[in-house]
Parts: sequence; structure tokens; C-alpha cells
Amino acid sequence: MTSGFVRHRRSKQAIATFTVFEADLLRSLAAQLVELLHNESAIVAVERDPLEAMLDFSGPTTEPDDPVLRRLFPSAYRDDDESAGEFRRFTEGQLRDGKSRAAGTIIDVLEEAGLPPEPTGEDLMIDVELDQEHAMTWMRSLTDLRLALGTRLEVAEGDEDYWYSLPDDDPRGQAHHIYEWLGFLQETLVLAVK
Repeated sequence: MTSGFVRHRRSKQAIATFTVFEADLLRSLAAQLVELLHNESAIVAVERDPLEAMLDFSGPTTEPDDPVLRRLFPSAYRDDDESAGEFRRFTEGQLRDGKSRAAGTIIDVLEEAGLPPEPTGEDLMIDVELDQEHAMTWMRSLTDLRLALGTRLEVAEGDEDYWYSLPDDDPRGQAHHIYEWLGFLQETLVLAVK
């Protein structure tokens, strides 16, 4: 398991070394998030004038059906459906695009660091170096990945005993370990860029 992110003494960048399994897992989680963000999107991407695209406010006006997307895009006005719908219409499309780009950055950085398209069983290590801008992008995306996985697992405050009581071969417990690992990566990255 990776030792997490640390701050490089000379370059001041956040660095981490991942096994190929860990790097591929991160890439897979980020790709799944990108897919989720685009599959339920109300707007089909078509090539159009950039100014027109920037001024397009035809986004969704209702909460997403998927609980993960509801968690990632909560209502801005809980007691006012009309205001919440208007706010969502003007903001959700750009928020989805931003979250998708952030997850794509994780994929790009891992692949630029040497993660092969189809990992083999070899003991390849992937060294990642993040400048300040990439580190901030990774932090945002790790937050989204944790929220997504935590929502799917229905993680609740104070339920650690439940998760630790599951047998080692229980897929829910294994998914919870990934959730905790993402939190560990997030925490070490925050400390590395302080």
C-alpha cells in the first residue's frame, strides 16, 4: 500500500508512489465518476459556438435520480423547489463539467506517470508528482470519489464497528477499505501541500 503523499524537499511538490494495482484502482474510480457525471447529464454535448455554450442555461431543474449525484449536487434551497430548480439550471452543467475534468486529471496524471492502459501482473511502481494546481484538483476529485463511494455504501458517522465486523471476504468491507484509503490519500495530500 502506498505511504501516501509527502512534500518533496526541493521541488515543494506533493509526491506519492503507487503500485500499479493502486494506480489502476484510482484510474478506474475516476473513470467511473466521469461516466456517472455524463450518463445522467441532461445536456448532450454538441459542437457549438463557445460564447453560446457559455451562455447556455438549459441545465436540469430537478434533483438527480441517482443518490450519488444528489450528494454531489445538493439542492441550494431545501425549502424552495422553484429557487433550487433555477439555481440548478444555471450551475449544475458547469459543476458536472468541472468535476469530470478533475477526475480526468487524475487519469491523465497517472497515465503520464507511466500507468499502462492494461496493467500486467508485474511489480510496476507509479511515481506521481503534483504541483500546487494539480494537487488542488486531486483534492477536489478525491473528495468527490469519497462522497460517491460513501453514498453507495451508505457510510454513516459512528458506524466503524459495523465495517470492522465484516468478514475479510465481504465485498462491502473491501469497498469500505477503498473508501478509507481514499480518505488517507486525501489527508496526506492536504498535509503535503500545507
